[in-house]
Amino acid sequence: MDYGLDIIALLAGVAFIAGFIDALAGGGGLLTIPALMAAGVSPVSAIATNKLQGTFGTGSAFLAFARKGHIDFQRFRWPAIGAMIGAGAGSYVLQLIDSGFLAGFIPVLLIAMAIYFLAAPDMSDVDRHSRVGMAGLFAIVATIGFYDGFFGPGTGSFFTTALVALGGLGLVRAIAHTKFLNFCTNMMSLLVMIAGGKVVWIIGLPMALASILGNQAGAHTAMRFGGKGVRPVLVVMSLALTVKLLSDPANPLRMMLHF
Repeated sequence: MDYGLDIIALLAGVAFIAGFIDALAGGGGLLTIPALMAAGVSPVSAIATNKLQGTFGTGSAFLAFARKGHIDFQRFRWPAIGAMIGAGAGSYVLQLIDSGFLAGFIPVLLIAMAIYFLAAPDMSDVDRHSRVGMAGLFAIVATIGFYDGFFGPGTGSFFTTALVALGGLGLVRAIAHTKFLNFCTNMMSLLVMIAGGKVVWIIGLPMALASILGNQAGAHTAMRFGGKGVRPVLVVMSLALTVKLLSDPANPLRMMLHF
């Protein structure tokens, strides 16, 4: 399928906004995946292409936090390995599933993620004692990694919530380590998707550049102001894009519900 410059530019703009939001609170994929599908990209390729732009974006934010000394690589080396194992398995399973099922299932997941963002409690910026040991953190991170490899939107928020509620980190440190773990999951998932030939490079590379810029802006904003205030925007935009997907008469979920 051919993609015009207008479509590529629009998707790059979405990637910038998603990257900014992702660095602050996670969930940027709630915007990029439905935008890619609305542009005519198949569900699996949309997720794969999102991994390309997401890898560059989260890598950029991760480096911004690392340069400021916010990441404890020694403590999080095993969770990072768990994240990569989970993501690789999730991306492999994704490629075995029928694309028609995914086209109908993705709007359901998007709505579920929007509800999660609405209902999730606010998080403190004060460090506390960890509630789980290293084995527990490894298992939790690997599970979230599997979800990221299989679908992805909301992964950053899941990591941040787990690190605050169970890992004992304050919000800014949790966001910093989320970027590290999310970079690991995105990189592993991307490698599996490239091996499967699922990435749409002509769209993914401009989106990757825009995502880098968005994540850089978001990371510096998070370090200065924290990650508050972006949830309503994320929820509204993700629901609007979900409606766009369901407006297609050929969408399997719409056909099943007969509306």
